[in-house]
Amino acid sequence: MKRSARITIHPEALQHNLNRARQLAPKSKILAVIKANAYGHGSVATAGILYPIADAFAVSCVPEAIVLREAGIDLPITVLQGHQTTDDLRIAAELELRLTIHDDHQLILLDNYSHHHKFLINLKIDSGMHRLGFHPERTGALFKQLQKHVQVKADELILMTHFSCADDLQSSYTEEQITCFEEACLNLTAPRSLANSAGILGWRKSHTDWVRPGIMLYGSSPFSNKSASECGLQVAMTFEAPVISVHSLKKGDSIGYAATWQCPKDMKVAVIACGYADGYPRHAANGTPVWINGSETEILGRISMDMIVVNADKHDKTHEQDIKVGDFAEMWGRNLSVDRVATVAETISYEVLCNAGNIMS
Repeated sequence: MKRSARITIHPEALQHNLNRARQLAPKSKILAVIKANAYGHGSVATAGILYPIADAFAVSCVPEAIVLREAGIDLPITVLQGHQTTDDLRIAAELELRLTIHDDHQLILLDNYSHHHKFLINLKIDSGMHRLGFHPERTGALFKQLQKHVQVKADELILMTHFSCADDLQSSYTEEQITCFEEACLNLTAPRSLANSAGILGWRKSHTDWVRPGIMLYGSSPFSNKSASECGLQVAMTFEAPVISVHSLKKGDSIGYAATWQCPKDMKVAVIACGYADGYPRHAANGTPVWINGSETEILGRISMDMIVVNADKHDKTHEQDIKVGDFAEMWGRNLSVDRVATVAETISYEVLCNAGNIMS
């Protein structure tokens, strides 16, 4: 069922952003991260757009990989969470998926797998994220174990880790993680993968054999103090919704649930057919910007399930076109950064993009 709000994906921007990653890390291969339905942009569509220029794709789990293979995507696919069951191993064998091993239970499943198959494996080391991965001291032994394993393509093992603070360019923690990983992998001959989007954009030392652009592909900056345009990225998603009412209110009139905003004067307001049911962040505050007819206005009152109220007064001396029913408001896109909206809503663009895209798709 389609709702009034709509999303437009910009293919040329997705390709530009991947090429930006390649420009910054020219000696690295590109593992384009399209997990979580490509951050709300549509995994199959995004894979098709990036297919000519990506070296491989990464997803979170085996079911996400199945969707891509069933759609005819035949580039290499890495499953970042790896296999969790014997059935995952069976599917990975059938679909030629690369599995990330980060926990002992996965080694046990691999040891007990009854069908002979040479799996493509990433060995994940916990260099300081403390989420997934083996302790660095175990790296050498695990690497040798996998090299000798009858179910592993020994000559195609990849060593990887993940950063926790790379979005903070002032933090020393990323350097510490890089050093930890390098020491753990000393004297081991295998390709390496460290850099996420923040690593690609801000930590050149992390540009190894493979880089893993995620949020930057979708035109969003991983940094709080550096915009997407400053990173050389282009907007990949525009989120719009129609104006369904324009009316006048009196000074002192309250707007929305809990009457959290009162009109400071007689004024016009517009109602936009969009709300948290469409993935717009419910906690976006009064004053959150919205773009209509060539200029910004602002949200008044709480976000409802299906509606948002904005200031419809002539809000910009250079753009005095009246807001009217049928106009489309840009909730974020080429005129209004999703990063800015996410910041006002006290969240991150990752969540905003995923919520809107997954609901609208």
